[in-house]
Amino acid sequence: MADSIPKTIGVLGGMSWESTQVYYQQLNQLINQQLGGLHSARMVLINVDFAPIEALMASGNWSAIGDHLAKLSQQIEQAGAEFLLIATNTMHKLADQIQRSIDIPVLHIADAVAAELHLQGHDHVGLLGTAFTMEQDFYSGHLKQHHHIEVITPVQTDRDRVHEIIFNELCHGQLLDTSRADYLRIIDSLQHEGAQAIILGCTEIGLLVQQQHTQVPLIDASKAHIDAAVKLALKTA
Repeated sequence: MADSIPKTIGVLGGMSWESTQVYYQQLNQLINQQLGGLHSARMVLINVDFAPIEALMASGNWSAIGDHLAKLSQQIEQAGAEFLLIATNTMHKLADQIQRSIDIPVLHIADAVAAELHLQGHDHVGLLGTAFTMEQDFYSGHLKQHHHIEVITPVQTDRDRVHEIIFNELCHGQLLDTSRADYLRIIDSLQHEGAQAIILGCTEIGLLVQQQHTQVPLIDASKAHIDAAVKLALKTA
């Protein structure tokens, strides 16, 4: 394994940079664990300015976001990446558009999550993430259509709270005990509604809530995504 040359991973990041640093650190750590020595991940990373993108999200102008991210993904491909990670759950709303713009594969985060869920034997799960991820069909629909996994989400007031914490606190690196308590309450309510496990469908949530905080099984989507990326990067066949 030490003589293997990993594939070059493309990373489309910056949404938020708090999320992207998790990807950068863990991709390098896992590659080093597998290859040893001074090995690190071969990577092409573009880190966007999230402020104008968030403004377009708020106004519902996803077409403009898709065009922008597609152009950046083309740059990542041209720089030598062999597959692409969109280092954010929410922007997988645009995964199909991005895939159509490039010739390298997009490693979809929901596919990585589904593989972990099937490994653990879960097919009825709760989902936490931004309002876009929880309320639109691009994530839960992908899990149901392609992997036969049923997804439930919190009630409206709880979805609002989850979203607020992500954008007002976690994207700024603020990890508050009161917010963790809110997440744990919402996780418990989803379990009571029949969720066998909870998808942490936003990288920043995993900075605040870990498995040590609850007995409800947690699937950190970004960790599953990163693990799948490392396996693909090291795959020789």
